[in-house]
Amino acid sequence: MLKSLQPIILHVLLLLPFVLVAQANDNNIPAFTKISALQAKEKELISKAFKVLNSNDDKKVAKIAHNLLKTVKTEYAKFNANLLLAYYYKNRTLIDSSNFYVRKSLQHQRHGNDSLKTRGKILAYNILAINYKNKGLLEESKKWHLKGIAETDEYKETDLYYKHTHGLARTYADLGDYAQALKLFEECLTYKGDPEIIYGSYINISSIHSLLKDYGTSNKYLKKASQLLKEDSYKAQALAVITLNLGMNYQEMGEYEKAITHYKQAEKIADDHELQQIALITRNNLGDILTLMGNYKDAELILSLALYNAIELGLLSNQMTIYENLKDIAIKRKDYKTALSFVTKYFNVKDSINLLQKDEEINELEIKFQTLQKEKEIKLLQAINSNRKLELRNQEESIKNLVLQQEIEKKENENNLLEIKNTTEKIQSENIILKKDGEILHAETMRQKSIKNIMLYSFLILLIPVIGLLIIYYQKLQTQSELNKKQKEISQEKITSIIKDQELKVIKASIKGQDKERKRIAQELHDSIGGNLAAIKIQLNNPINKNENYLKTINTQIDDTYEQVRNLSHNLIPKKFSKNNFCDVLEEYISNIGGASSLTTSFIVYPRKEIDFLEENLQIEIFKIIQELITNTIKHAKATSIELQINLVDDIVSILFEDNGVGFDASENSDGIGFRNIKSRLHTISGILYIDSRIKRGTIINIEIPNLVITNTHEV
Repeated sequence: MLKSLQPIILHVLLLLPFVLVAQANDNNIPAFTKISALQAKEKELISKAFKVLNSNDDKKVAKIAHNLLKTVKTEYAKFNANLLLAYYYKNRTLIDSSNFYVRKSLQHQRHGNDSLKTRGKILAYNILAINYKNKGLLEESKKWHLKGIAETDEYKETDLYYKHTHGLARTYADLGDYAQALKLFEECLTYKGDPEIIYGSYINISSIHSLLKDYGTSNKYLKKASQLLKEDSYKAQALAVITLNLGMNYQEMGEYEKAITHYKQAEKIADDHELQQIALITRNNLGDILTLMGNYKDAELILSLALYNAIELGLLSNQMTIYENLKDIAIKRKDYKTALSFVTKYFNVKDSINLLQKDEEINELEIKFQTLQKEKEIKLLQAINSNRKLELRNQEESIKNLVLQQEIEKKENENNLLEIKNTTEKIQSENIILKKDGEILHAETMRQKSIKNIMLYSFLILLIPVIGLLIIYYQKLQTQSELNKKQKEISQEKITSIIKDQELKVIKASIKGQDKERKRIAQELHDSIGGNLAAIKIQLNNPINKNENYLKTINTQIDDTYEQVRNLSHNLIPKKFSKNNFCDVLEEYISNIGGASSLTTSFIVYPRKEIDFLEENLQIEIFKIIQELITNTIKHAKATSIELQINLVDDIVSILFEDNGVGFDASENSDGIGFRNIKSRLHTISGILYIDSRIKRGTIINIEIPNLVITNTHEV
């Protein structure tokens, strides 16, 4: 069973931080050669932030990066602040959020020289490659590593070349191409500029030899990596990986107790340092050993926990391995129905991976990379062959020169005699030839002159009607082009009008429902509550019927009126929030918007369970804000797609809303009714609104709300 686990274990063993760790120095952070006082100040702030990142204080890094995005002005600082958040979310295995901030950082790569812009782009490519590897999309990961290598080759970025080469080797190992992976890891061992790449290559080579059942070689490379770790600063993740790898080797050799001991040590290190994926793998391996020992109940329990973590983190390849292991346990228990269920889920995840990573560009990049490697080898061999051929040619030329020298000396004497005889005959023949050539030249000159005159007159006769035809044809093309433009504009206006009509119908239907609800509330206030209040007033104004039951009757009527008012205020809260999960309600609403209009919608939420348990009044405010954002997009943006992402990190609810519409100038555009309503709601719940929009570039809206309990002002 461990054999089926080894590809996914190798996947995690190779995801060490020494592939790319941002360093807070001038070599690794893109900067400008000539900087102003503001740029110098912001550069110093960015350097300090990266030093905090290298100290593994992720939570502090997130707060620093968010504060920097609110205050910094230069493109350089904005790029690095977004890159910091990309690292933060990558380290917490929040892949979609990390990719979002990578793309945001690349939007600020518009200044600086080509070399510095390319270096920043290569750093971003490496984060994308690692994120897709974590997700299980190996072909997509390979594509970004190959893109990074192509950029480093052009600008001679040696350190980044080896970082991407190391990552590409890991991808080949995950795909089962061990020969290519070992070749690239051996190349990485020749680079002495980064100790992390060297001991990372030792660990990865050890993992491959373990998969190939060569445990002696595997342990030898692990010892080399451990020795480098002692000489270098303490690296928790590398230590956890080495401990996990030793446990794998002991498991393969049948020494289960030693294997369990190493797995628990690795699990503790992973939990202490929030290394979620390594912790997941150790639990997976423990489940495997418990299965081999016949303890199916505990094995199933620990594998179910690992599956929950893999699903929560979106790690598709890990999910496949766990489903396969759970299937094996079900078969051993003869629970074939459950086994079939796990097999079905296994193939569903596998199909998802295949759909996500179909990309012809990956194959093209891989072919280019392999071609580049082969060209280097061919050039080296050609240089060696050229030297050998040159030596042989020199030897052959020396021999030929000796032979020719002898022949030349023999013929020199013969040529001297013949030369005198030939000179006399040559002079006579040249005189005859010169006379004939003169006559032929005169005749040819006259013939060429007459041909040129005929061709000139013919060309002038044909040129005049051709020019006339060209003028007529050009005018016809201009007329046809104008007609085509007019027809295209008319068609586009018709399509836009039809789409607007459909979207307005949806909005009008929503307004009609709201008006109907208002009328119902007014009728309820008039008929029930108003009637009760009128009856109470009559009894208070009637002095005749005052007896011992008088106050009791009035008190009963007041209680009844209070209950009606309370019920009416509670009915104002949408029932769908009390009867359904908040995320399900949002997802259904977004889906309905897409079905009723021409918009393509996307909805991402993490962590879903915690967001479902937000305070109900806060959920209502968030829902109404999202309604207002979508209404603004439908009315004004002319967008074809919208994306909504909700995250809950450190008790901050983060809402990212993006459309690909016409956009607007946020610095000059005054707030409309929609944005005033949103800001008013955010003010009551201590929320913050950020708008990033440019004309013809779409709009990105980022909202941050503290997870605090708010009071419904309408509650009785």
